[in-house]
Amino acid sequence: MTDIRRVPELWRGFDVTVRDLPLALLLLTLSLVPAFHTHGTQLGGLPGRSFDAVAAVAVVLECLPLAARRRWPAVCLALVSLGFAVDQLQGYHTVAGTALPIALLSVGSHLERHRRVTAVAFSAAYAVLAITLHRIGPGEPQGGFVTFYLVLALAWGIGAWQRSTRAAETERRLRLAEDTLVAERTRIARELHDVVTHHVTAMVVQAESARYLTTAPERLDQALNAVADTGRHAITDLRHLLDLLSPDHDTGHGTEARHPPAGRLRTLVEQTRRAGQPVEFTEQGTAATSPGSADLVAHRVVQEALTNALKYAHGSRTSVEVLHGEREITVEVGTDGSGSRAGFPTGSGRGLAGLRERVDVLGGDFSAGPRADGGFVVRARIPAGRPSYRSPG
Repeated sequence: MTDIRRVPELWRGFDVTVRDLPLALLLLTLSLVPAFHTHGTQLGGLPGRSFDAVAAVAVVLECLPLAARRRWPAVCLALVSLGFAVDQLQGYHTVAGTALPIALLSVGSHLERHRRVTAVAFSAAYAVLAITLHRIGPGEPQGGFVTFYLVLALAWGIGAWQRSTRAAETERRLRLAEDTLVAERTRIARELHDVVTHHVTAMVVQAESARYLTTAPERLDQALNAVADTGRHAITDLRHLLDLLSPDHDTGHGTEARHPPAGRLRTLVEQTRRAGQPVEFTEQGTAATSPGSADLVAHRVVQEALTNALKYAHGSRTSVEVLHGEREITVEVGTDGSGSRAGFPTGSGRGLAGLRERVDVLGGDFSAGPRADGGFVVRARIPAGRPSYRSPG
């Protein structure tokens, strides 16, 4: 069964000349069958002639070049046209005449260069053939030649339409690939921002505080340990992120980066406290046993808000409230206006913009702005429990 399913794939692996050869052989075989002699295309009204060696040559010229109709469409058309002219001028009228519209369709579909020159050359050659047949024939009306030419033009037009359709599809796929690449780069940049900024900010604040503790060895040792612990957390998170970005991340590596385990919010809060930020933490409800994107977004909201509090309102009281509901997670992080630059953020705003995008993707609500007392508050309502956003494993 497996081998049968692989047949189409194996067939597509062959050269186009090999794949087009069966059509050429089929038309050649039908043209050589006596029952089909003089039952093909008849242009000009010349009386039929019995099949002979010249007829066989004309049939071969019309049929076999179809094997090259996609690789060398112009050469195919030239040979088929020559065979068709011999067929009609000698009065054989074989079924092989069907090859001409097929060749024209292939030219319209696959010829990349000199398309206009080819069209003009073929039209001129057809006009010469039509005039010759009209003179040596019994006087068939000119309308028959015009009608047949329109049929051939239609075949060319269908091929040109196929070519333009393929080109549009190729352009669409390229655009989609570029958009996907840009989206992936944005996602990676956002993850790096979320993971790195918080830890580095905490380390900077802790290191700055340690400079003033040289006279208190015990507190200095605690501060340096806090810096080291924060650095280890940063390395761990970066490893998880790299696992997520690696090709084999679906094998189980990187799961924690996508879905923070229970207790990570408390770890964030404790890390921020060690950096010198007074944080009150309240968590109500029970986190989902099967974490999904909502849990990750909630984690990122708290992480970014605490990072901004450290950077722009160091020393100000900060409150973190997280409510786990059946259908949504509500997060609120507020900072008092008592610290320096408490009306933050004054940076690029990239972190908050990234959070807004994350929440919007899940259909939630996000807001961030100054409070009436001069502080700053970040609020997010994140829909949860959507199967489509949960981990596949």
